[in-house]
Order: sequence, then C-alpha cells, then structure tokens
Amino acid sequence: MTQLAELTTLRVGGRPAELREPTDASALVADALDVWGSGEPWLLLGGGSNLLVADDGFDGTVIRVATRGIERNGSRVVAQAGHSWDGLVAYAVENGLAGLEGLSGIPGSCGAAPIQNIGAYGQELSDSLVSITFLDYLTGEVHNVAAAELELGYRTSQLKQGRQGVVLSIEVQLVESELSEPILYPQLAAALGVSLGEQVPTVEVRAAVLALRASKGMLLRHDDPDSVSAGSFFTNPIVNERFAQSLPTDAPRWPVTPDPAPVVMPLDAVGALSAVAAPSVYRVKLSAAWLIERAGIRRGFSLPGSQAAISSKHTLALVNKGGATADEIAQLARYVQGRVLNEFGIILQPEPVLVGVHL
Repeated sequence: MTQLAELTTLRVGGRPAELREPTDASALVADALDVWGSGEPWLLLGGGSNLLVADDGFDGTVIRVATRGIERNGSRVVAQAGHSWDGLVAYAVENGLAGLEGLSGIPGSCGAAPIQNIGAYGQELSDSLVSITFLDYLTGEVHNVAAAELELGYRTSQLKQGRQGVVLSIEVQLVESELSEPILYPQLAAALGVSLGEQVPTVEVRAAVLALRASKGMLLRHDDPDSVSAGSFFTNPIVNERFAQSLPTDAPRWPVTPDPAPVVMPLDAVGALSAVAAPSVYRVKLSAAWLIERAGIRRGFSLPGSQAAISSKHTLALVNKGGATADEIAQLARYVQGRVLNEFGIILQPEPVLVGVHL
C-alpha cells in the first residue's frame, strides 16, 4: 500500500486504509459519494503540497484527485481540479492570457487553490476566480458556486472553514494580453528592474517569479533539499494597528483594508491571545519570517537529533532533511511558535492542513 509520504511534498505520512485515484470528473463524483455513503473517514488529496500527515497514516479512505484538463472560452479558462496549478499558469502565459503570472511555481492542484485562496507576489486567486464546480457533502449534489460566495480571504475560504465537499473544477477570468497585470510587489519589481505599477511581458514575470521562488527553496526541484517542504509553514499574522506600533520600527508591515473580521490582539491580562472584532481599527499584516528570525531562529536550524529543520534559504519553510517524521516536523513547528510567542506575544498559525497532527 502506498505511503502518504510518497504523495506529499514534505515526504512524511503513513499508509491510508484505502486509496482511490479517480481520473475524470464523473469517477471523482462517484468515488466521493461512495465513500461518504460508507460513513468512513475520508481525506481529499491534491498535489500534497500543503499537508502534514501523521506517521501512523490515515484510518480511512484517501481520494487522490487525478483529473486533468483545461478548456478556454475567450479570456475565461476552466481547469479540472487535479490539473497542476503551475500547469494552468504556464498555459495562461503561453496563450497570451494575463492575471496568473505572479502565481507561477506554486505547487499543488487547481482544486486546492481556492481552499486557501493562494497568493504570491501581489496576486491572489481571488483576483481572477469566477466560480468553482463543487460536489456538496451535505446534499450530494453538484453546484456551480460563485467566487463571491466562498468568502475568500487571506489564505482562507469557506472551504477551509468547514464547508465540506469536493472541488471538481475552477473557472478564472483572465485578460487577453501579452503584458502582465501591474507589478505591485516591491521584490518582484526589483527583480524585473521596473517601478511599481509598470507592466511587462507575462513571460518575463513568470521567469522572475520562478527564479525568486527557487532562491527561497519554494520551487519543487529534485536537486534542492530545501524544497522538501510544505512551502510557507506559517501564515503572516494580521494584528491591529496599535499592536503593530508596539513592535520594533524595522518590523515589516503592510496595511490591510479594515473590516469587522477577528484580528489577533496583544496578550490580555491572563496571558491569552484575544481575538475580537475591531471594525474601527486598521489591520496590519506582519512578516512571519521576520518574527521568526528576530525570535532568534536562524536558517538551517534544527532541534538536536531531529531530521526536521528550518530551510537554509527561508525561515518560513520547515524541511525534511531526510527521514524526518511528522512528529519531528510538529515538534519544530511548536518550538518556533513558542519562541515567537515569548518574544512578541503572537501565536503563528500553520498554513498546511494537519491530519492526525497537533501543534
């Protein structure tokens, strides 16, 4: 039986009780309905790039989505859930469509992309997503769900917050252009040698993004041990403006449009993090990598005797140096969380889906 370590980019995880790999949408629907009808535990698996699975595996059925295919209608593109995300980006760039080029190199599948609203280098899926085709767990029916209904936010959506089912395909609205969307991310602008707001050929943006990701170990490559990871292991925390002002002046920060969503507050009187609605307070996104480094954790760090380590290229990635267990990855993650909490009063939140693992 296949080990889940063979199907995840962190290369950890034991055996599932059963593995199914449907290759077309009808088979995916049939398998899902069959498994749901059995009442047994189930786990949906795409590219395995955002997953940390326990060493003792998964006591249920894993449905690995293996559907493929892209269809274009003008500037709109539909991709099957199992199609690789970067394959979709490459298709768009090669066919004169702009809007996804900044999301080049992100591992995983198209069906997983809306679950956490993937984003990088100034672009997010929510900028272009029109809708998804969705098999609803509660009704057993297939629906077309508009992007506006998914409550897409920073690395989150209804699909990550409890709306169960299977994404069968996604539809994106792009722009018929050889030029990119305006460059809004300073690091990308610097890599391209342009000013913020400029547009350049999409093929150049894709090449620059791939190079940047590779320099950080965030591009899956067989010859790069730093890419044996789940990508960024922690999300950038969002705090209120007052708390952000209490941090050192060199702490990177970016303003976030204010809304009534819960935000992370400073430690309260009993030493617990408070999450309260603060509609009148501006929110600020901080750099989790900066917090980790300023808490004294350096690139390449590992706990004694562990095969789990901080990437030598980027402190946000936890890597498997070879033979690491899920417990070792989790132990290192908890250590990082503890150091940042003690130093700054912020609990970093994991980005990967944890299966049988607790931080």
